[in-house]
Parts: sequence; C-alpha cells; structure tokens
Amino acid sequence: MIPFNDLKTQQEKIREHLNKRIATVLDHGQYIMGPEIQELEECLANYVGVKHCITVSDGTTALLIALMALNIKPGDEVITTPFTFIATGEVMALLGAKPVFVDIDPKTYNLDPNLLEAAITPNTKAILPVSLYGQCADMDAINAIANKYSLPVIEDAAQSFGATYKGHRSCGLSTIGCTSFFPSKPLGCYGDGGACFTNDDVLAKKMSQIRIHGQDSRYYHTQVGINGRLDTLQAAILLAKMEIFEEEVELRQKIGTRYTELLADVIATPYIEPYNTCVYGQYTVQVENREILQEKLSVAGIPTAVHYPIPLHLQPVFSYLKLPKGSFTIAEKVADKVISLPMSAWLNQGDQEKVCAVLQGASL
Repeated sequence: MIPFNDLKTQQEKIREHLNKRIATVLDHGQYIMGPEIQELEECLANYVGVKHCITVSDGTTALLIALMALNIKPGDEVITTPFTFIATGEVMALLGAKPVFVDIDPKTYNLDPNLLEAAITPNTKAILPVSLYGQCADMDAINAIANKYSLPVIEDAAQSFGATYKGHRSCGLSTIGCTSFFPSKPLGCYGDGGACFTNDDVLAKKMSQIRIHGQDSRYYHTQVGINGRLDTLQAAILLAKMEIFEEEVELRQKIGTRYTELLADVIATPYIEPYNTCVYGQYTVQVENREILQEKLSVAGIPTAVHYPIPLHLQPVFSYLKLPKGSFTIAEKVADKVISLPMSAWLNQGDQEKVCAVLQGASL
C-alpha cells in the first residue's frame, strides 16, 4: 500500500532531533506554555516574515481566536468560500455570525475576488479567504477590496504554510493568517496544533490572551477567552520538523510538478498561478466517474481522498441559510469531480509513477 502521506519516512530522518527535543521537555516538565512555545513562535514568525506568531491548540481554534480578536459578534457577516473544510464556516456559526459565501475561481478553486464586492453589506465585518490545496488565494485583489470597505482579512492557510504569493509567505499576507499543524499538513505535529500570525500589536496581544481564557495576568481576565494553548511537546516536535521544512517544501514542489508533467494529458491537473508557489497540501485533480476511479486505485493499493465532496452551503448544518443546489455552481461542479492523490515530501518516484500509470491506464 502506498502511503497517502508518508510521515514514517519523515520521522526516520529527524528521529535523533525529535528524541532530543522531546527528552528536553520531559526533563524540564513544563508541559503547558514551556520555553519551546516562545522558541517556536519566534521561529515561525521569522519564517513567515511577520512580527507576531501565537501558537494555539489547532487550526480551527486559530480561526476562532482570530474572529474573536476582531470582535465578530452575533448578526455579523463574514465572507468566505463554500468550497473548504467545515471549520472555515463552523467558527463563524459558533460566534453567532453568518457565513456569506461567494463562488470560487474555476482554475485555482480559491475564492473569486471578482465576486467579492457584490457580497459586501453593512453587516459585513471580515473576509476569510482560504488558500486551498497549498496555493494562496489572490490576496492583493482581496485586500484591495477589503481596504476599500475598511474590512479585516483572515487568511485560512491551514493547507498552505510554506507557500508564497508574489514572493511573500502564506500567513503573512493579511490582517491575520491562520494555519494548522494537523499531522498531514505541510508542517504537521503529532497531534493537533495551529497558529495565528499578525503584524498588529494590539491583535497579537488579544489573541495571546484569548488562548489562555482571556487572561492578562494570572487570574486576571480582561475578556472572554478559551483554552486554546499549544502543548509544549507539540512545539518541540514542530521545532525538530522546522529543521528540514525548507527541504520538504522544495520536495513537495518537485513532486507536484512531476505529477502534473505525467498527468497533464490525462486529467485536469492543478493550475498554479505564475506568481504563486504551491506546497501541495493536497495534490488534487478533477476526474469523471470518481467512485469507479477510486475503486481502481484502491485495488492497486493506492489510497485517495476527496477534499471536499459537499460544499458548505449544501451541508445540513447550514440549511438555515437557504442556499439550495445551484447557488454556487462552480463550487458544486468541482466538488463532484475532485480527488486527491498520495502526496508528501517523501513520496518516492516509483510509487508516484505507479499512481500515474494506473490513472493513465484507466478510462477517464
């Protein structure tokens, strides 16, 4: 069986560094907010090129904390894409805000900035684009519209940490950038983890306090917060992984490019804007007869996944928005056809060629 995401090979390459990092935490015993937290935050902020990184318990919590720091309240509207993981819209609903969807660009699958301005109302309080599959959304176009209406922008960069947009790194492209360190992400820990990034000193302080129950100093709480801290052990693991992350980003790009070269005449491969680099959080293609193809790949020992089969506006949990099928035709069409192939920095060439051979031999 070809691994969908080869974390085992990665672990073998950094095992010595991992063991040392984990042993240090076990020795000092500061499992919550230990020194590795600050070390990691400084490392990640420097990598992204922003003033502040606030590590948190997971990517969903990162989005929630960002919205809370921006004072998103019941009745507010936040514009986003319907073609994303549930967390993007879920955090809005948790705060009583209304997700307002705009359709996606048919080539990149990211929010279409051309549709953005028409969705803005007096209740709009933020814009939340997603950098899907490892490629940044068109942040300049989105930020220009946001600035026109004095709206903050949160980049959901759960799949794009390490990618660049016009020479600038994902998570440093907007008011707040949020990412996930779920194990399968481009930079993943061995559990849940996430982070928020910003250049705004006030927002950074608010987000730092929100993640520890709104606490300004011990047992002194200035705002409503949550328990959203990253574990020290996960920070230690991420610090070990950061030592090879640049290499992994380059490898992911090479593997993604090789997939595209081998499959370009077979199926609809990812389109990457010329001003972007992609970290291929997933390598996702479009196919006809998806279920039949998945079965053929499975028989050959090749795992696949669908990211994502049901757009948010068609999820039962958002039925109250009354957005029936046909509301966002591009997102719906893409959701019916996408399939993600095995992808990681350590996918070997033989396994990749096997995946492509099955696809090339299938009746697509």
